[in-house]
Amino acid sequence: LAEFIARNYMRLRGYRIIAKNYITGKGTHAGEIDFIAKKSNNLIFVEVKKRSSLENAIYAIKPVQQQRIRNAAQAFIAHNPQFQNYSIRFDAILIAFPYHIKHIINAW
Repeated sequence: LAEFIARNYMRLRGYRIIAKNYITGKGTHAGEIDFIAKKSNNLIFVEVKKRSSLENAIYAIKPVQQQRIRNAAQAFIAHNPQFQNYSIRFDAILIAFPYHIKHIINAW
């Protein structure tokens, strides 16, 4: 539900969702990207975290997970060369029910 809400949040702000639950490198340390969006010439890799509070959510994105998402992003671009000239960004969308949403641009 949190990822669904996050994707709709981004759509309402003019982003186009181009992939969701993108998994690469099963059995390796590449990782999963909750969803990938684009806006203009920007390609955004988004991690969604739902916790009891927004503060708890931000601390749930550990450096090891950030690296796995970076690895998955590199694999995505390698398999989708049409995005090679896009600016790359890693965002986080934090959700604490009921309906507290925080979008952190360039989270890492």
